[in-house]
Amino acid sequence: MAKRRANGEGSIRKRSDGRWEARYTAGYDPKTGKRIIKNALAKTQAEAKEKLRKGLDEVRELDIIRSDDYTVGEWVKTWFELYAKPNIRPNTADYYQRFINCHIIPNIGHIKLNKLNTRDIQKLYNDMKDHGRVREAQKAKNPGLSSSYVRGLHMMLHNCLDRARRERLIMRNPTEDCIVPKTEKQEMKILHPEDISAYLKAAEARSVLPMFFLELTSGLRKGELVALLWSDLDVERRTLSVSKQVVRAEGRELKVTRPKTATSIRKISIPKEAVELLTQEHEKHPDNPYMFPSPRNGEMWHPDSVVKLHEKILKDAGLEHIRFHDLRHTFATLALQNGVDVKTVSCMLGHYDAGFTLSTYAHATNKMQEEAAERMGNFMTQVM
Repeated sequence: MAKRRANGEGSIRKRSDGRWEARYTAGYDPKTGKRIIKNALAKTQAEAKEKLRKGLDEVRELDIIRSDDYTVGEWVKTWFELYAKPNIRPNTADYYQRFINCHIIPNIGHIKLNKLNTRDIQKLYNDMKDHGRVREAQKAKNPGLSSSYVRGLHMMLHNCLDRARRERLIMRNPTEDCIVPKTEKQEMKILHPEDISAYLKAAEARSVLPMFFLELTSGLRKGELVALLWSDLDVERRTLSVSKQVVRAEGRELKVTRPKTATSIRKISIPKEAVELLTQEHEKHPDNPYMFPSPRNGEMWHPDSVVKLHEKILKDAGLEHIRFHDLRHTFATLALQNGVDVKTVSCMLGHYDAGFTLSTYAHATNKMQEEAAERMGNFMTQVM
């Protein structure tokens, strides 16, 4: 019986076209038993020797036969259950499962893990951008998915395949050479100062003025707002403790968790007008622990229901549509434009640093700089 060449054995030869070729055994196909041969071309013998050395080093660290046991779909499910799910928030896990079940498995799930290449992944990204929507109602309006959605899938897949590389199931991570679509920057909208009165009157007509007044004077995230308990308010010091948020666990099931980052756990000051409104609200349901109990069942509001309520308020007031999250932008923008320093605004919003706040609200700080320049110009004119 012929002796099998061991994994990692290699040779160098000079080709008829003058180039040098390094060839080496990178393993055996578990189904056919045939050798898996890799080769590398070089201009000089020394360069060929160096490429052979690097190739052999990679092979010695690689378990090619074991990696052939996995398809991409099998590996991504294994990775999700074993490495990802125990370490991410429930709503992030929902996103990952959507990426896996709606896009990865139907499109590249059948490919052997060690055969997956950059072109396979790039085609997936391009197809998602062009016609990746799954729901028929959304498809008719806009068949393609957003760049941020594709980037989210890319980040997940990159981590998944990086784990495969660390476990020596693949030589390299094929996502590294993909071109990921740039995020389209959405135009930031705010509730203009001249519209705030109409908005709050419409909220009062629906008996939810305290909730939306607090939102406009604190910039809380919707999950933080609905998770508030009456015990989170210090009436005397006029402060609010933000230490939890509501996220969707599975389907419409809600779960109260700690915020994603340490800086999101914070204590913020609120105006006395907000405290007075909250106190009046609490008098309506003194035995209920929630600051804003749902009128339907006395439990906490579902975040999506608050968003729908916001949309109804806009409609009642005859105002153009802005997202609920834009109320957070409204608070930050108006706070900056009315002289609150960036560091304070950043802390109130729960941002990880003031630099992020500055970049997010550059439009507000630009206006502040223009006003500062004008004041300095007036001052200099007076002293000249």
